[in-house]
Amino acid sequence: MYHPYLRGKQYELITIRELAPLLQSVEFRPIIEPVREGLGKGQSGLEKALRAVSDSSGRAIVIVNPHHGELYGTAALAQMLDNILELPGISAGILLKPSISVDSAMGYYETHASHAPAFIHDGFREGKSLAERLGPLTKAQSHVFLEASGGKLYQKHFAGAYRVLLRDGFKRQRRNIDYDFVEPFSDLHVTYPDEGMDGFGDFLIVGDDYSESGGPAYAVAIHLTFIDSDQDDSMQIYHFKSKRGDTQKDPAGKFKEALAEMIATLDAGSKVLETNAVEEFRRLHQQGHFPGLGYLKKLSMSHHIETLADYFNHAA
Repeated sequence: MYHPYLRGKQYELITIRELAPLLQSVEFRPIIEPVREGLGKGQSGLEKALRAVSDSSGRAIVIVNPHHGELYGTAALAQMLDNILELPGISAGILLKPSISVDSAMGYYETHASHAPAFIHDGFREGKSLAERLGPLTKAQSHVFLEASGGKLYQKHFAGAYRVLLRDGFKRQRRNIDYDFVEPFSDLHVTYPDEGMDGFGDFLIVGDDYSESGGPAYAVAIHLTFIDSDQDDSMQIYHFKSKRGDTQKDPAGKFKEALAEMIATLDAGSKVLETNAVEEFRRLHQQGHFPGLGYLKKLSMSHHIETLADYFNHAA
């Protein structure tokens, strides 16, 4: 079914932790690429998130060889994952970038054979050789393909396995002020069976581009997805923007401008689902409170997951 791909930053992990019961109820299986070590006492944010998933009898994939962030190429992640991968429902994800060899991929696979390993294909060029080394494929083995880095001929090598197509529907702009008011996001939640896939995924409202920080916010934007019943149930996305975008000053005031545009659009009659996240946006509007840009991203991610959960609940 649905496999949201998240980089393990603070608010991404909080989103997974808070929505763990919902994820389980609709059999959504998040993929998390850890990017921060999370130094300090007690459980890391990664462990808290994945324990919440496991405690809810859900499932998740955690990548054991991340490509981005401070954990790339370090031994710290193995120590972090010692306990996490023993949790029920938590699988080891093996990220297949162009630089990895078949031998290295198989080494990860054999090391984590008891952790229901899943492969995430992102530019890997030795698909045929890997498939031959793996032997007969069954639905018990998961293969996730990033659409932007591999086509049908590559995916065909893994026919017979449980296959997921991951599409980045978020068209990132260099500046928030450059976003269109509304634009298409994806139709993959409807069409993934037509692609010969068993599931689908995306990068939510964040996109695949990775950066350690969000950069200076000259304009504030709230990204909100919705299912459009008049467009064959395709998913669209609103970009509610502040009126001002010439300086980095007054992010709280700019948030109020963007939020006012959002509330006016919703109140005028829109197809945006009134999720728990939207209710929280409405409370912030009533209170005149600015909780910070990271919290806004969390609400938009939560809304995206809640919207897809509602869609599949009704489809069922």
